[in-house]
Amino acid sequence: MSNRKLDTPIQYVKGVGPKLAQIFAKLGVFTVEDLLYLVPREWEDRRQIKPLVEVRPAALEVVKGEILKVEAPPTRSRFSVLKVYLTDRTATLQLVWFNQPFLKNLLRPGMRLIVSGKVEVSDYDHILQLLVRDFEIDTGENLKVVPRYPLTEGLYHKKLRSVIKTVIENYLDEIENEQEKKALLTLHEPADMESIAAAREYLAFEELFIFQLGLLLKRKEYKEELKGWAIAGEPALLDEFRRLIPFVFTAAQDRVLDDIMADLNSGRPMNRLLQGDVGSGKTIVAALAAFLAVKNGYQAAILAPTEILVQQHYGKLAKLFEGLFRVAILTSATATDKKRAELFDVDLVIGTHALLESKVKFKNLALVVIDEQHRFGVHQRAKLIKKGYSPHVLVMTATPIPRSLALTLYGDLDRSIIDELPPGRMPVKTYYVPKNKRSDAYEFIRLKVKEGRQVFFVCPLVEESKELDLKAAVDEAARLKNDIFPELKVGLLHGRLKSEEKDAVMKKFLNQEIDILVATTVIEVGIDVPNATVMVIEHAERFGLSQLHQLRGRIGRGSEQSFCFLIGEAKSAEARARMKAMQETNDGFKIAEADLRLRGPGEMLGARQSGLPNFRVADIIRDEKILQAARAAAQDLIERDPESAHNRWESQKHKVENPSAGSGSPALN
Repeated sequence: MSNRKLDTPIQYVKGVGPKLAQIFAKLGVFTVEDLLYLVPREWEDRRQIKPLVEVRPAALEVVKGEILKVEAPPTRSRFSVLKVYLTDRTATLQLVWFNQPFLKNLLRPGMRLIVSGKVEVSDYDHILQLLVRDFEIDTGENLKVVPRYPLTEGLYHKKLRSVIKTVIENYLDEIENEQEKKALLTLHEPADMESIAAAREYLAFEELFIFQLGLLLKRKEYKEELKGWAIAGEPALLDEFRRLIPFVFTAAQDRVLDDIMADLNSGRPMNRLLQGDVGSGKTIVAALAAFLAVKNGYQAAILAPTEILVQQHYGKLAKLFEGLFRVAILTSATATDKKRAELFDVDLVIGTHALLESKVKFKNLALVVIDEQHRFGVHQRAKLIKKGYSPHVLVMTATPIPRSLALTLYGDLDRSIIDELPPGRMPVKTYYVPKNKRSDAYEFIRLKVKEGRQVFFVCPLVEESKELDLKAAVDEAARLKNDIFPELKVGLLHGRLKSEEKDAVMKKFLNQEIDILVATTVIEVGIDVPNATVMVIEHAERFGLSQLHQLRGRIGRGSEQSFCFLIGEAKSAEARARMKAMQETNDGFKIAEADLRLRGPGEMLGARQSGLPNFRVADIIRDEKILQAARAAAQDLIERDPESAHNRWESQKHKVENPSAGSGSPALN
């Protein structure tokens, strides 16, 4: 139990109690410190209140005056309407509250109010009315700038401000840093609008500084205290590998390989994130790292999220290294006790989650490669890493991660980027197709298949859902086969098929025995069919930008021009923005930045991605420059005064490791 007064549970604050504490918990507020850091989402400037005669329809207006009359007209439904007529001697304005009948007994003629809300013209009698968002009784001593907080059902601004005022009066002095104390007071009780930005920026910087300090200290500890396997990359070995492949590495691949080989030969365990857009050649870079590990007498393992991707990696690498060393595959379908036992002496093993089982053991695992790392949780990655003694770790992703997210999620990892596609690749041409224009896309597909090309059709679901009107893969495959393309060969691939069924379908598609492959998002990761040049995504508006980009990455992998058709109904502004972004660029990092702005980090990464910190003040989208400055300052302190850096982290790490503030970063756990 902590002795810090700031850790006092919110229920013990005057005016709260157990029932209201449960409501506060929905906002992530459990202690008085949490409440002090509950930053307002906006501030209402009441310093220049308009006379009522000057009020016009607008986004938001703040007015004040005296109540003339209160009415609660009857309605034909359960909903209630309260109308109050406010005057300030220049004019009279109708105020409207919906579904708050209790206010009828509170608001009386002669009472003076300060009110904010949206002004519009009434549909019924065409007079100006203000739809009330917030109000308070005018005491003559009211705040000039009023904070507006995130709320939840059962908690209103009047009560929240009252509790915050109590906490400020009784607990704010517990904060030792005077500048921090002043900044918090400014956010909750600002004297003017001009001071708010500087106060928020200071608190955001402090929060990000402590977080980055923890990441960088852990990175420093990892590099300095752990010994890694020494894996040499002599020129003769590199030449031997290059003779195995029928192409030349791009300049970007060579640059990344220099980073990786320096890590492998450093005597310290590599801990590197490799980012590269779809089709940029990450897998062959990982193959070279595995080749060097095995040639130096050690074992390597590649973990991938789906059986299809594992089968694809195994097919390519087993062929590449045939006659040189032993390559094995392990999936849930092949994981017999005999198979697990055989892995002990295998040089390179490629597998799904089955690799993480306790029965799977290695003799001298020196390199771990995790493909599409965002598909695995923190603890899953740790399980595989623990199967070796401080192995080198290379985590790869084809999902471009914006810089701000990368510094937050993977700030303790070294980072390399392949930002160049192999020569001869042409950008995919992308088109948004409204549902009523679908037949035009079908005619184009028929033409391309006649030219010898193949097509992906992606649907969101496997079978029709009563709740969602979405194209289901099973029904769509039947429709395309029977009604649209009876002359073509249509196949079906989805996650509910057995492993051998998936393998059979993919083998047919690769051998061009299938013209059109209807699939769910099981094909999102890693499928490589160079002859497939058309991608159709049904209900494209239902997918996030990053996922659309990943799906599009299944085509454009050969030398022929490829085409992507986004079919759907982009009714919302956000959906239209996504369709526009997909048509304007093939750059995965630009796509990821747009996705981050549209959906935010939590939505973008999805529920499976654990470890995204829930900052109290900082916003990694709007505060990217502050984040970079905080990281630079943290690095500078570590280099100048390691002891002070460590002490600062130990004394303030609760701010970013506090369970009430989220799960924290995987790097800090």
